[in-house]
Amino acid sequence: MKSRLLPRSRFPLWAAARAERALRRATMSPDEVIYLAVLLVSIPIGFLFKKGDLRIKQFGGAAAGLVLTLATCHIHTLHSLITILGTWLIINISPRACHYLTLGWTFSYLLFFRTIAYFGFPEPTPFTNAVQLLLTLKMVSLANEVQELTWAKKQDVTSFAKSPLIGVIPKMPGLVEILCYSYCYVGLMTGPFFRYRTYHDWLNQPNSTIIPSWKPLLLRMKMIPIFGVFFLVASHFFPLQYVRSDAFYERGLLFRIFYMIPIFFVFRMRFYVAWLCAECACISAAFGAYPTTAKSRSGGGPTVEYVPISSNSDEGGASSITYDYETIKNIDPHGTDFCVKVKDGMRYWNMTVQWWLAQYIYKSAPVRSYVLRSAWTMLISAYWHGIHPGYYLSFLTIPLCLAAEGAMESGFLRHLTPAGRLYGDWVQWFLKMRAYDYMCMGFVLLTFEDTVRYWSSIYYCIHLGALAIFLLGKGLGLQRGRASQKDKDGTLEKPQRQE
Repeated sequence: MKSRLLPRSRFPLWAAARAERALRRATMSPDEVIYLAVLLVSIPIGFLFKKGDLRIKQFGGAAAGLVLTLATCHIHTLHSLITILGTWLIINISPRACHYLTLGWTFSYLLFFRTIAYFGFPEPTPFTNAVQLLLTLKMVSLANEVQELTWAKKQDVTSFAKSPLIGVIPKMPGLVEILCYSYCYVGLMTGPFFRYRTYHDWLNQPNSTIIPSWKPLLLRMKMIPIFGVFFLVASHFFPLQYVRSDAFYERGLLFRIFYMIPIFFVFRMRFYVAWLCAECACISAAFGAYPTTAKSRSGGGPTVEYVPISSNSDEGGASSITYDYETIKNIDPHGTDFCVKVKDGMRYWNMTVQWWLAQYIYKSAPVRSYVLRSAWTMLISAYWHGIHPGYYLSFLTIPLCLAAEGAMESGFLRHLTPAGRLYGDWVQWFLKMRAYDYMCMGFVLLTFEDTVRYWSSIYYCIHLGALAIFLLGKGLGLQRGRASQKDKDGTLEKPQRQE
């Protein structure tokens, strides 16, 4: 009798234990739950701020952001305050050269912030790190805007004709304005990054109620539940922690290569959900909304002059104007997944930060070569993300992939027929996705030991493959160059023989 009942009594315990383990693996971490809760609450709050006047947006938005910062960062809020005060001093002492001074100040403080535990201070919370990252971008951009304003004023004095200056702030902000900009709840922890001019335009919207929010909000929100389900399911069946175990390296080579694909998939789904929610929080507040005629860019805002709606415009005239939220667009999931080139993949990912890197790092790089400029930019991007070796190993693999991509394009792909180019694009897309899978492993494993252990277990296939493609592309390019030179020499010799 006992032997019959024993399996029945054990089965529910076994099933419950297994279900508990599965739930533990599929459930998000406490930090991820807090991030998601903050983003979801920010969406309905945005509709309230959309109806508010300048002072409600300015001080109410800053108060909401400051309360959120204090609640999640605690005493570590002092890091952001010190960064803001230091930037304010720089732009007041040296407004004509404040951009590079602020860049040096904020990035130097990032080093202190990341190594603060070595000085005996308490370790900052992950939320403090998120706030500090976005704040660094804001302060450098603000300093650049102040410097542009100073130069514009000088140009107005020395020249007779005023040239239109797009995106220049109307006046230098004071300490209160900088504090409100820095602690505005919009994009405080997850982005998107936005310039001070974008924030100023939001505060001074004459009639924000005529700017559409619901339709673009629902359009942007529709894929969030799908991406969320994909994240939960994939993270359950393919946990990252498994890669750090010895059991993982006892599996076959093909399995180890395959495993980086779902890891990058989970990585993308997590950020798709976070950034789309952050964009929705902006859209509900009409933050970053500009007429489509402004031809706005992610992060930068309008690129051409446009006529803003005045407060006394009638609804009929206002309704004929279409708006977009390109300024705060931070992710293009379709472009990220289906673009063909590694270069294009960077443009569709974290788009506002990519604009910041291109504007303030890439353009001022100390070298002129595209690949070396990209390497410089990736080095700065890795430093901005943190001091974990995995960041540097991953980001500094990108220039090699770009060089291989460029060599193969010039040496082979551009000479294909349209039908051949179509097949070539599919192959290039496949290789692009595998390159990002490979680089993502360093980004998420973080440590040098874990990253090198995984990459060596798959024989550095992307590094060696990219190097082989680079050499092949260069070889094909040289061969075609010699062939074309022979053809030119042949055409020059023919008339001489006829004579």
